[in-house]
Amino acid sequence: MEKRIEDYDVVVIGGGAGGMTAALYAGRARLKTLLMEKSLIGGLATYTSEIENYPGFPEGIDGTELMKLFDKQFRKFGVNVKLTDCKGVTRLDDGRWNVSTFRTDYHAKAVVLATGGRNRLTGAPGEEKYLDKGISFCATCDAARYTGKKVLIIGSGDAAIEEGLFLTRFCSEVWVSVVHDEGHVDANEVAREKAFNCDKMHFIWNTSVDSFEGGDLLNRVNLKNLKTGEIIPVDVDGCFLFIGYLPNTKLFEGLVDLDSRGYIVTNVDMETNQPGIFAAGDVRAKTLRQVSTAVGDGAVAGYMAERYIGDLETIHSDILSKDKVLVYYYNASEDNDRAVLTKLESYAAQHSVDIKPVDIYKSDKVMRILGGEHLAVSLYKSGKKIATVSVNDSFDLSRIEANL
Repeated sequence: MEKRIEDYDVVVIGGGAGGMTAALYAGRARLKTLLMEKSLIGGLATYTSEIENYPGFPEGIDGTELMKLFDKQFRKFGVNVKLTDCKGVTRLDDGRWNVSTFRTDYHAKAVVLATGGRNRLTGAPGEEKYLDKGISFCATCDAARYTGKKVLIIGSGDAAIEEGLFLTRFCSEVWVSVVHDEGHVDANEVAREKAFNCDKMHFIWNTSVDSFEGGDLLNRVNLKNLKTGEIIPVDVDGCFLFIGYLPNTKLFEGLVDLDSRGYIVTNVDMETNQPGIFAAGDVRAKTLRQVSTAVGDGAVAGYMAERYIGDLETIHSDILSKDKVLVYYYNASEDNDRAVLTKLESYAAQHSVDIKPVDIYKSDKVMRILGGEHLAVSLYKSGKKIATVSVNDSFDLSRIEANL
């Protein structure tokens, strides 16, 4: 089956808070933008029952409702949306990127990776059997089914404690397995105090999951005391796992740099090591993963994608569309660099060839896009790089002259 090809300025992969914000910024800049999401617009934020730390909502807001507002806003700027699964990202011969799906290849000048993460599992025996049969990751989704029943939470971070508090509205008992010593949880101070003062919440300290048991449905979680080795059976009606998540970056291994945990490495401009590929949200290596930080990432990624495309247009009009042009990468703040530029301008005039100085003082993006080097001059003919020489220690342009 021959694939259909569609052209875009920007393709955003992932429809969480970071991806939607990047799409909003790109769309508002009047770039032809596509947002691609394989499952649920809004991402993991839609599973959060109450968000109290997102600015502008002093009374807090349900995660699903907040994401609906995001969704409505970015679509206003003409962003196209495809509910489809990305199969890969590769570079095209013309420098653009190909974002591949089962039926269509989307060609883009810039790509934003905002694929978020997936829930982390304990790896304990019986876990796979009881996924969606007593083991859950979403209190908002499943709280009602446990009305008047006993549940166990695994984890003690913000999500674990905050979602546990939400479950107390429905459940008769909410037990929490914590790997730390008594009194120590990883949640923020506000949630911690609420939990410790809630008579429906109970803590089992220094424990981790040893196994899951039951019949057709889960009815027991065996915990292991990390200090004594004692197995503690806990009879429950359901279990919620809030032990973090893993970044969805398997698809991008070998494409962009990842850290030791699999998160995408970027600079402060959300740029990856690949020119034209940006990252935003929970998929990026950073300290804090919240809706607010994802929004910040997405804003920068969308803005820098616009800047990158502007650089591409400059490259095309000033370099690639010329019959012959010399491209010189220099730092305008350096005396030697400016002196070389003066010589090159004289040389270009003598040989009737255009010259395009690329100043890297404030930004080296154009140089990186073209694969150039500081104090080097390249000859381009009809859009192709013909020769490159360094002019740092000498002014020998014989290789350039031989190809003029």
